[in-house]
Amino acid sequence: MYLGIDCGTQGTKAIVLDAQSGRVLGEGSASHDLTSGPNGRREQSPAHWITALEGAVQEALTRAGITGKTIQGVGISGQQHGLVLLDAEGEILRPAKLWCDTESTPENERLLDYLGGPAGSLERLGIVIAPGYTVSKLLWTKEQHPEVFSRIAHILLPHDYLNYWLTGRCCTEYGDASGTGYFNVRTRDWDHDLLNHIDPSGRLVRALPELIYAHEPVGIVRPDIAARLGLSTNVLVSSGGGDNMMGAIGTGNSQEGVITMSLGTSGTVYAYSNQARVSPHAAVATFCSSTGGWLPLICTMNLTNASNSIRELLALDLDTFNQLVDQAPIGAEGVVMLPFLNGERVPALPTATASILGLTAANLSRANLCRAVVEGVTFGLRYGLDLLRETGLRSDAIRLIGGGAKSPVWRKLVADVMDTPVVSTEQTEAAALGGAIQAAWCHARHTGRNETLEALSNRCVRLSGASQTYPEAQRVSVYKHVYHRYRQEITRLYG
Repeated sequence: MYLGIDCGTQGTKAIVLDAQSGRVLGEGSASHDLTSGPNGRREQSPAHWITALEGAVQEALTRAGITGKTIQGVGISGQQHGLVLLDAEGEILRPAKLWCDTESTPENERLLDYLGGPAGSLERLGIVIAPGYTVSKLLWTKEQHPEVFSRIAHILLPHDYLNYWLTGRCCTEYGDASGTGYFNVRTRDWDHDLLNHIDPSGRLVRALPELIYAHEPVGIVRPDIAARLGLSTNVLVSSGGGDNMMGAIGTGNSQEGVITMSLGTSGTVYAYSNQARVSPHAAVATFCSSTGGWLPLICTMNLTNASNSIRELLALDLDTFNQLVDQAPIGAEGVVMLPFLNGERVPALPTATASILGLTAANLSRANLCRAVVEGVTFGLRYGLDLLRETGLRSDAIRLIGGGAKSPVWRKLVADVMDTPVVSTEQTEAAALGGAIQAAWCHARHTGRNETLEALSNRCVRLSGASQTYPEAQRVSVYKHVYHRYRQEITRLYG
């Protein structure tokens, strides 16, 4: 039995996986508090992650009807880019700044200038650093909290911190490390010179965690932590990884041709690659995977947050909202929504605002508004998928995850807009499942069993046959024109 744990922005999810049968036996969850402040501050207390982890694990074990003593391994998934700072005694120095924190935007711009702009960042690192990445948070800490900066002994990402709490070891793996902004995705190594530019004393370089491969264990759960969680004293902790990297494993995305698309609060599209296909477009992040390859990825800032805003504005329950989307024709009778409520990353319009265009007395209806917002956020994902396709990646099939994947109407819309077959996975908590699968893989290697990640994925990742959706040629053709108008409106408003 294996535990998969996903520490996300909204909360922590835990699952119990029977890797032999491939069945998820139990699930648990606990919510997180989020501290918001001026200038885009978004922070959380890592101590709250621990409390949530304990609660989620206990609920998962209870629902599985098993004792924690049967658990053989743990795999941690964590929200990418967050900054956790520890002192020499391992104590947390300040709240963790998260991926969605944009308070360090000025610092990011200065670092980007130092790198030579987007082109220079791409050439040097293989990615274009953005305010959400970890690197600008370090410069921000130095300038805003010098007393904290002077005590830094360890720089960790959220999943690294949870691994440290479990084992006492500070390390990270290549997938999550590649989203820090001080890591070269081509050479798979830290960029010491960039960190020394931030602080010439070398403090940051000395605080870096050890890099380990995805199949390597972090260590054994510490006895006191094992007792707190009700586990045995020989439970192995795998390398873990970022939530997108673990989501790839949890959707069986470890071979070229498979696309994972997440319809969550934000939207993500990513695919496995056996080489670093660095795109010239800043919106494409060529991260490393947690399977030994690479994971080119795009992320939109607006998805179900936008559709839920329209739904709540019109006081609709989810079923009624989906019915209205289905009632309206493709193109919503000319109503176009640019759903940039949080600005947008794909396309790169960080200061954009949302717009509803093309309204007339004849087409102003609840159904058209509902369809326009769903089409608008899906077109953003299409924009990103096209960028991935330009790098040479195939898109033979799309595996949908996230809340939006539960909607047959949305699945059909995605299949037609992307002109690609779509299927949902049975297990909705893909990142937690990926953590559990990786833990089983790591444990098998550690104990001398010849169990491949592919074999485990084939057994544990189950596709929902009832959700299988294929594009229809006529609808694909109509959507080409509607999508073209969406692109035209963006050009008209933003150049």
